[in-house]
Amino acid sequence: MTTRHTYDLGVIGNCAYLALIRQDTRLQWLCWPRFDSGFVFGALLDEEQGGEFSLLPPEGEFRTRQYYRDNTNVLCTEVETAQGRYRVTDFAPRFQQYERYYKPLMIIRKLEPLAGTPRVRAVCRPTGDYGRQPLTPRRSSNHIAFLGLPEEIRLTTNVPLSYILDGEDFALSETKYLVLTYGAPLEAPLESTCEQFLSRTESYWRQWVKSTSIGSVFQTEVIRSALALKVHQYEDTGAIIAASTTSLPEAPGSTRNWDYRFCWMRDTYYILTAFNNIGHFEEMEQYFHFIANISTKVRDKYQPLYSISGASELIEEELHHLKGYLGNQPVRIGNDAYTHIQNDVYGQVLVALLPLYVDKRFTDPERAHSEQMMYEALHFIERTMEQPDAGLWEFRNLAQYHCYTYLFHWAGAKAACKVAARLGNTDMGELASRLTREAREKIEACYDAERGCYTNAIGSPHLDASGLQLILMGYLDPNSERARTHLAALEAELMTPEGLFYRYRHADDFGTPETTFLICTFWYIEALACVGRLDDARQALQNILRYTNHLGLLSEDVDARTGSQWGNFPQAYSHVGLVNAAYRLAKKLDRPVFW
Repeated sequence: MTTRHTYDLGVIGNCAYLALIRQDTRLQWLCWPRFDSGFVFGALLDEEQGGEFSLLPPEGEFRTRQYYRDNTNVLCTEVETAQGRYRVTDFAPRFQQYERYYKPLMIIRKLEPLAGTPRVRAVCRPTGDYGRQPLTPRRSSNHIAFLGLPEEIRLTTNVPLSYILDGEDFALSETKYLVLTYGAPLEAPLESTCEQFLSRTESYWRQWVKSTSIGSVFQTEVIRSALALKVHQYEDTGAIIAASTTSLPEAPGSTRNWDYRFCWMRDTYYILTAFNNIGHFEEMEQYFHFIANISTKVRDKYQPLYSISGASELIEEELHHLKGYLGNQPVRIGNDAYTHIQNDVYGQVLVALLPLYVDKRFTDPERAHSEQMMYEALHFIERTMEQPDAGLWEFRNLAQYHCYTYLFHWAGAKAACKVAARLGNTDMGELASRLTREAREKIEACYDAERGCYTNAIGSPHLDASGLQLILMGYLDPNSERARTHLAALEAELMTPEGLFYRYRHADDFGTPETTFLICTFWYIEALACVGRLDDARQALQNILRYTNHLGLLSEDVDARTGSQWGNFPQAYSHVGLVNAAYRLAKKLDRPVFW
């Protein structure tokens, strides 16, 4: 029997950085000073060259239990040994201070005894430039500085420095604190400051959750997904990354190892929908600012993705010195998808701009450049209507006339029609109406009358899970026979016996996909709700929760046969999918039932 693989990791973050911590207290992944910087801890990709930050028993067997403090991103790991039990509380400080958010490049690790007198060995050995830059430790009176990067990494602690530098274990008889910083160090009383930061960070997250609008179904899971999604936003610019990691394979040995630490403009609609569904306006507004900033730099085309600072060049590079996750190579940084032609992005931008005009929470100044952006996006649609592209799934050596692209041409142009009517802009309205009709003709060219479904591209026989969006975006009337037969065809070809969905089943540049793609299953759940199969939708949503890890976190991909998690982790878009599916189901049920 094949062992089920899950990521035994928890995520913490404060919208300035993200870190992944294993169930045995090892900090497995941390990039500083930005999400897309080189790692300072990267044992996830190479145990030897990835550095180490751990609080482990020196010897003997031990058991652990990892959990979040209720409704927070504060992570606790309890370790039980023959000598006693202790808890490590890890968090990234975040709270309001001086009318803005305090979110330092600082990780705080609180180490406290719970029973007996356990012995602990504290190891802190950061590295630089993806393990290629060794750092030099320098002892000071109450901290260790690690030198070699543009800014100092500092460990401030009340654990005796000699124990850390010499690798000696010690008896844990009182609470200890370890504060690791990049750049600005902690220059304040250690114990009281850590406790204050912990209290204020917990309060911040709990208040954020209280201000979250969620339906009455699957509340616990939606809260965890919302908290995970929140920390994937880089607050400095408003960008939202797909995942905090790179090169975790979609399937072992597949070489589908990609860097996801970037912002996919192409997925704008789904992200903004998720934040709107949970009632978080601030995050929507920040993301709009990011999109507006990108738009002012666009000349020839929108890219599918940009860096978190809006940089357009994301040169893909393979790091041959790293072994890779469980030996899976290559390890890649950067993403060549930035060079791809993916024309659905223009419709994504148009649909994303619609709330500026229909949501009363936005004011006129926030629409300042959006009318120009709408015109530009419409003209891009007009120029690319006859252009094949790489499609949603970023085929590297295959260009087709994708149904999904034309769906977003249609949806984007329809959104522009609504805005034009509101503005009284006849020229925009006429252009948008014409493009809506042209896009519909292209979508209908994908219809296979014999099978009663829409294929993935004009002239292609293949089906694709993105075809579910024809129902979700309102192109197909969910009560129509065509929606029913289309959904049935997708179920027959792409759904596994376990109820999960493949993106597609035909070969691409890397062969036939081996694992299912979680967001596609969430789209399927939404489609079930749309067509009125509410019991099926509820059951499917309940079923997919079996594929979370021990903390309720989702990966990108799942091996349907084993239930194993694969792909980058945690995957923001998988959590977006859960939020949107639960919202759609709750709205359809419209009754106060809790599951």
